Amino acid sequence: MTPIISPAGPTPPLPEAAIVLDLLLLVLAPLAIAGVALINVGLGRSRSAAQALLGNMTIISTALIGFALVGATFATNLGGPGHILNIAGKPWNWLGEGPFFLIGIGNASAQSQLEILFEFLAVALAAIIPWGSGADRLRLSAGSAIAAVLSILVFPLLAHWVWTGGWLAQLGINFGAGAGFIDPAGAATVHLLGGLSALAVVWVAGSRRGKFPKEGFATAMPGHNAVYILFGCLIALVGWLGFNLAGASLWLNAPLAALPVTALNTMLTAAGALAATYTVTRVRFGKPDASLCANGWLAGLVASSASAAILSPVPALLVGVAAGIVTPLLVEVLELAVTVDDPSGAITVHASGALIGLIAAGLFAPLPGQFIAQLVGIATILGLFLPLLYLLFKILNRFVPFRVDPDGERIGMDLHELGGGAYPEFVIHRDDSYR
Repeated sequence: MTPIISPAGPTPPLPEAAIVLDLLLLVLAPLAIAGVALINVGLGRSRSAAQALLGNMTIISTALIGFALVGATFATNLGGPGHILNIAGKPWNWLGEGPFFLIGIGNASAQSQLEILFEFLAVALAAIIPWGSGADRLRLSAGSAIAAVLSILVFPLLAHWVWTGGWLAQLGINFGAGAGFIDPAGAATVHLLGGLSALAVVWVAGSRRGKFPKEGFATAMPGHNAVYILFGCLIALVGWLGFNLAGASLWLNAPLAALPVTALNTMLTAAGALAATYTVTRVRFGKPDASLCANGWLAGLVASSASAAILSPVPALLVGVAAGIVTPLLVEVLELAVTVDDPSGAITVHASGALIGLIAAGLFAPLPGQFIAQLVGIATILGLFLPLLYLLFKILNRFVPFRVDPDGERIGMDLHELGGGAYPEFVIHRDDSYR
């Protein structure tokens, strides 16, 4: 495969054909959001299904509004080169310099408008990831408040550092580290950030009642609808193709000839991950586990967000296999050894899948120093954003309590927050594990 990345520097504008294609691809990208939302619903309890899906919609709306009013100002460079600090003789571009409320966006170039559209879709996807981890106990108001914090403060900062000329993107220019930190479709800015947000939410909100009894093992609380989960995976694949191809074109300036292989790599990474998770769960449990296989498939897609545009097909398949092996094992470790209650598996799927993809992008990139740039970016996100997210959510929890009261958790989020269930014609049995 012909390398599509080059040392960081000014990139030529996209040709008109690429502009049209990118717009069409970004029209498909929301299917990734829809797929993840459906997976979030299916992995939760039946008595919280309507609240879960409505929560995804309110979170997406909050994230889009927050990013439009404030966040895009700090993520983009429409108003200038950005805010730069000179340290040790090197420029460190740490914050964007765009207009508030997207004023004047219509006068920007078509490529700049597409980049902003990509960021809007990315922040919407990032914001719903922690919602799945807080399933069956997180209030609607809390989900929206978390989305506001992510879209206004946290995501714009990281998006600028990675995509729009920030200091991580300039590691190549300033320190000769390959092309700088590369993340063409949001493995870091969407999925690693979303996975760390999910971890912070679980730490702040705590586990579901009865999940970890004082005596005995963790209580199994399987998702209520495997069809939602698996169909969500298929929908997500289409959206991921949109994200990965548009990201390769917009952020790596990939030629049109490189996009078919990027699409092929996306599918191979997901396929390899599913095959690996299927095998692992069959060996461990005697039969394949549907929800874990879905998590493996999604972890493969997450890994492809960083690597599909860079790898050749065989390495892409191996990256998927690695993600598919890690996913079920790490889900088990987090639940049984660390007592982390993550109904959607978002911490494992999005955080570990992103790390595998980002590392693979550095290992297989054709430029010297690229692996170092990837490690610097990963260390920065883990060392800075995880503590920042936990601190922000801890403070936010004091003003907008994350967790529903015990009675609401007992009767279900649908009845407690919406006044009606998602399945009124069926009897929702009581939870015998509730204590």
